[in-house]
Amino acid sequence: MERVRIVSLKGIRNRQSAMIRAGQMEAARVWTVCRDMHIAARQEHGQWPKRDALQKATKGRFSLHSQSVQMVTHAFLANVDTAQQLRTQSRTKIRYPYKDKTFYPLIWPAQAMHLRDKRIVLPMGRGHASLVVPRPDWLTEKAACRIVWNGVHNELHVTLSKPDTPPMDLSSLETTGRQATVDLGQIHQAAVATNTGEALVVSGRGLRSLKRQHSKQLGEMASKRARCTKGSRRWRKLSKTRATLTLRCERRVRDLRHKGTRQVVDFCKKRGIEALFVGNPDGIRRKNSGRHHNQRISQWEYGRDIDYLQQKSEQDRIVCFIGDERGTSSQCPVCGHRHKPKGRNWRCKVCGFEGHRDIVGAVNMHPIAYGQVVPFPKRITYLRPGSLRRSSSPDTGHRPDSSGRRCLAKARNQAPRDVCAGSLEHAHEPCDSARSLPALAG
Repeated sequence: MERVRIVSLKGIRNRQSAMIRAGQMEAARVWTVCRDMHIAARQEHGQWPKRDALQKATKGRFSLHSQSVQMVTHAFLANVDTAQQLRTQSRTKIRYPYKDKTFYPLIWPAQAMHLRDKRIVLPMGRGHASLVVPRPDWLTEKAACRIVWNGVHNELHVTLSKPDTPPMDLSSLETTGRQATVDLGQIHQAAVATNTGEALVVSGRGLRSLKRQHSKQLGEMASKRARCTKGSRRWRKLSKTRATLTLRCERRVRDLRHKGTRQVVDFCKKRGIEALFVGNPDGIRRKNSGRHHNQRISQWEYGRDIDYLQQKSEQDRIVCFIGDERGTSSQCPVCGHRHKPKGRNWRCKVCGFEGHRDIVGAVNMHPIAYGQVVPFPKRITYLRPGSLRRSSSPDTGHRPDSSGRRCLAKARNQAPRDVCAGSLEHAHEPCDSARSLPALAG
């Protein structure tokens, strides 16, 4: 199993930045040669170039390390294979690589990296000085890496390999029979329903608010740049500000997505879940629902949630698989009546059933995934993926205050005294407390 750790190269020298820029432009030329060979083969209806042909055509022609050139050709072939697989799935709008690239990330395999004390030495090719960057403390052995431009500065992405865990014995699922399904969404990042009568709802409103805030910021930047001359100093300053805001939003969204999926996997691990089914909502993007809703759908990164759930489930020895979820949110789990619900509470017009809309979708996935009907959960846990409060500390926890004083924002966001802060657990039944009504509505 592999995971990527990011090292910022914001403080490197100008000479090193110039070396990286020149190397990225040279890597883009390698990509262009591979693209031209592939386009020519398709136009002539000939055999597409494979790895040996691309490596032979690019060998000794570029001012890069030989293994870096090979990694670019491998990345190009992986792009072609992905496009071919998507086109076989009736996604004919997917195109093979065709664009001209000015820059492309620099890539090194693990055997090309050299570690010296507190430095990482990356070769840049014969006759060129090697690139030397700071070495983080956690990097103890050689690893594959790449240098990527994030819109503001360069980053070093280091791929760390973990020993693969032996595959689980699927026959053991018949003994305990503890299974769960996950319904992904926007208002709620994930809704989990188990066959043991418990459920979890992870809020996604924080993610939506960050996306909405970023969209407004981009609109303001666009209106200001429209009044500037392209290439002027103010135009360049606005462009840099836009890139900085985008990078900040990506970091915060990625952090919340990791924390939200971690809440799901921890919930399943504590309850001994052995199989986890994740519904794939890919079909919802093909429906035109107006420009405002289309924008929200286009910003919904459910593919990342699926990847994160699969990776974290594999670490915790939980079998995770994906399938279609079509029609699960519009069917009553009691009588099977279908209608389009409004609001976050599902109300059946035939049998009078009421329940959380996303939990209804997760419950209806059990017959699809496991072939069994489960009752609606009697206990629902509500969690937030994390805090949106920005902090200068490296972790996201609250820093202790020796004076005993508490900030106003923290006091306002407190949960009621009769509810545990950070998680709202209650039985799925009418509640007399007015405070808990918003939690029940999701």
